[in-house]
Amino acid sequence: MSYSVGQVSAFAGVTVRTLHHYDKAGLLSPSDRSRAGYRLYGEADLVRLQQILFYRELGFSLDEIAAIFKDPQVNALERLRARQRQLSEEIARLQRLAEVAERAIEVQKTGVSLTPQERFEVFGEITFDLSYATEAELKWAHSEGQREAMARATAHTKEDWRQLMGEAAAWRAELLAAFDEGEPSDGERAMDLAEEHRLHISRWFASCPPDMHLRIADDFVADPRAFALVVPPSQQRPGLAAYTCKAVHANAARHAGGRTDSEEEDR
Repeated sequence: MSYSVGQVSAFAGVTVRTLHHYDKAGLLSPSDRSRAGYRLYGEADLVRLQQILFYRELGFSLDEIAAIFKDPQVNALERLRARQRQLSEEIARLQRLAEVAERAIEVQKTGVSLTPQERFEVFGEITFDLSYATEAELKWAHSEGQREAMARATAHTKEDWRQLMGEAAAWRAELLAAFDEGEPSDGERAMDLAEEHRLHISRWFASCPPDMHLRIADDFVADPRAFALVVPPSQQRPGLAAYTCKAVHANAARHAGGRTDSEEEDR
C-alpha cells in the first residue's frame, strides 16, 4: 500500500515541506511515484521515517542520522551511547537550574516591600545580590540555621529592617575606625567587634555559634559579594575583609569551649 505526501504528513505529524526536505537531503526518498509524478511512500518508507523522527527527537542532526543509516550496526550504538551521556548531563544541569530557581524564589520571599527611596533609607549602599544569596541558600539548604534565618528574615517588618540595618551601620563605623587606627585584628577591640557581629546575627537571623561565625567570616575573604553585605565597596579598604576574618577567628579562639554569657542573655 502506498501513501501520498499529504497522507504521510497528516498521520506522521510532520509538514509536507519537511518530507520534501528529507527527500532532497537523501534521507527519505519515496519508493514510488504516481503517474502524475507525485511522491508515494510505502511501508518501508514509513519505517525509515519513524527512525528519522526517533533520532530527531533525541536531538540528532540530519547529518548524524545520515551517518547512522550508512552503517547502522556501528554508528547507531556508538552515537546513541554518546547522546545518552549528553542527555544525562543535560538532565542534571536542568535539575540543578530548577533547584536554583526554587531557592531563588525562597530568597526573594525574604524581601520587604519598599519604594526605591525607602530602600535606600533602610539599606543605604548595601545591595541585595540575588546570585550570592541563592548560592548560600543552595549551600545551606539542609541546615537548620539557614531555615531559621530565612523564616525570621521573611517575618521582619520594615521597622525591623530599619533597626537591624541601623545596628549594622553603627557596628561598621566602629570596625572601620578600629582598622584605620591600626588596632590589631587579634586585639580586644577587634575581638569585641567580632563578638558583636556574631550576636547581631543571632539576634536577627539565627543562632550563630562560633563555628558558624567562622564559616561566615571565611566567606568574607573568599567571596567579595559576601563582604559587600557587611561593608559596601565604597567604604572598603585593602585588607579589611581579611582583618575582619582574623578578628572573628581570634574571637572564636577566645570563646572556645563554651557559650558566652552575653549570648545566653539573648536567648
